[in-house]
Amino acid sequence: MSYSPKRKTINVAAAIIKVQNQIFATQRGYGPFKDGWEFPGGKIEEGETPEQALVREIKEELDTEIEIGELVDIVEYDYPDFHLTMHCFMCTIKSGDLVLKEHEAAKWLTRETLYSVDWLPADKDLIDKLYAKFM
Repeated sequence: MSYSPKRKTINVAAAIIKVQNQIFATQRGYGPFKDGWEFPGGKIEEGETPEQALVREIKEELDTEIEIGELVDIVEYDYPDFHLTMHCFMCTIKSGDLVLKEHEAAKWLTRETLYSVDWLPADKDLIDKLYAKFM
């Protein structure tokens, strides 16, 4: 009988920051998924709600305060080494200028350019939903 350890689950929150008909995407500047495109956000710490984590992460990563809106989706995705649970919220900017502190690059994407970047695997289904519902 082979032993299969339980896969580690990482819980994160992601901000779909929308201004008019554009959404904000960021390019990872570090780690195994460096250069992949994603929505900004990060890990949910012990005792935090996804919304609290997202407000904290966006302040840390982008020096920006956001207003959390509708929960768009909870993405469940199996990467080779872990399972990702990603809470994705529509967000608006309260204050700040989206200063890149951890990301390599960022772009404002429209419906026409939504598929123009190389999204990380967990984000791809979400992109289809955004295209259909929000853009």
